[in-house]
Amino acid sequence: MIAKIGKGSNMYGAILYNQQKVEKENGAVLLLNKIPDTVDSRYSTQYFNQYFEPYLSANIKTEKTVRHISLNPDPKDKVSDEQFTAMAQEYMKRMGYGNQPYIVFKHTDIDRTHIHIVSTCVGIDGRKIPDDYDYPRSMAICRDLETKYNLQKATEKEQNQSHKVFRPVDYKVGDIKSQIASVVRHLPKYYSFPTMGSYNALLSLFNITAEEVKGERNGQNVNGLVYVALDENGNKAGNPFKASLFGKDAGVAQLQKHFEQFKEKMKSDPARSVLKNTVELAIHTTNSESEFRKQLTEQGINTVVRRNNERRIYGMTFIDHESRSVWNGSALDRNLSANLFNDWWNNGNKPEPKIQDSPVSNTNAIDNLPTKELFEFTSQEHSLNYDLGLFCLLPDAQGEDYEEEQFANQMQKKIKRYIRKRR
Repeated sequence: MIAKIGKGSNMYGAILYNQQKVEKENGAVLLLNKIPDTVDSRYSTQYFNQYFEPYLSANIKTEKTVRHISLNPDPKDKVSDEQFTAMAQEYMKRMGYGNQPYIVFKHTDIDRTHIHIVSTCVGIDGRKIPDDYDYPRSMAICRDLETKYNLQKATEKEQNQSHKVFRPVDYKVGDIKSQIASVVRHLPKYYSFPTMGSYNALLSLFNITAEEVKGERNGQNVNGLVYVALDENGNKAGNPFKASLFGKDAGVAQLQKHFEQFKEKMKSDPARSVLKNTVELAIHTTNSESEFRKQLTEQGINTVVRRNNERRIYGMTFIDHESRSVWNGSALDRNLSANLFNDWWNNGNKPEPKIQDSPVSNTNAIDNLPTKELFEFTSQEHSLNYDLGLFCLLPDAQGEDYEEEQFANQMQKKIKRYIRKRR
């Protein structure tokens, strides 16, 4: 079971995100702690929020008072509502939040049924509940719950696999060939990606780009690959190196096999649904590209954006370091296409959540929704060994994503029209 702890400052936004799932029949309220039930067990965001207000208003020092925790069993685990409720109670008690008001929501909109717990780290006296070493404590609790409820062990794969630290290439240090080799010789063994474009998105985090080289030799078509180091601005810094210098795993033939294997795996990979849910939450709780990137980075997810010369976004890639997989936005969900982010970040049209009329309090909640919320999500199962940073993919990176193909076709049509006019 994977646990993620979110630390933020907007209680209303945290409740709203979960309550939306309930109103869309993709979730349910499993447990209320120190919050009275209603006559018909129907709730609203405003109803829940009022019971946290005395705790939040008593606080004068703590900046991030909200705790938004998710517990994610393996998709193979069959967990009943009673078990989810019992696990949430034990988890919150052992984490020190047993006497706090909290809500347990079950989410069923992805194939990995899981629960979200919304609470506050501030006591009724305004003092912060100590959260020293909360991440290792959370991991220990999850291991105990796995044993107690006979769940799949989330760390089993990691325990049986050695880890390698990948460091970004620094062209100023010299010996670029060796630096590139230390990354490209081993990266495909640790990360999964479906296209050359997604591979380049991953390589960009380590200041490297790969370029396909096509030609003819002795009457036969030759398809090769070269690797080039990048500087801090994403520009090429040095001469290209043939893939053959770094072993077969870095070459085109082996990479093509890697692409096909992951494309097949993508159909049933549980990481897809978890990542989709995480990206949707970031859209809901941030208000700019920088906030969106930062929130995902704090969860071990890098965002790589592809833009043309006019700054139009035509491709989005998400690199999940926890599952060590690379996904195009449209592969996660059609609603996470590049068009959505281009309309939001370039045109200022953020996709707004649609709130149904509340059965308890019929008000226009969205009109009063606080505009800024930034959670610090930290995965319990992943620890980054280097500064991930935020990079943009080179404009000439090639991909097989539908949006990129569509964009390329549009550009070709424009070029053809231009040539015809010139004639």
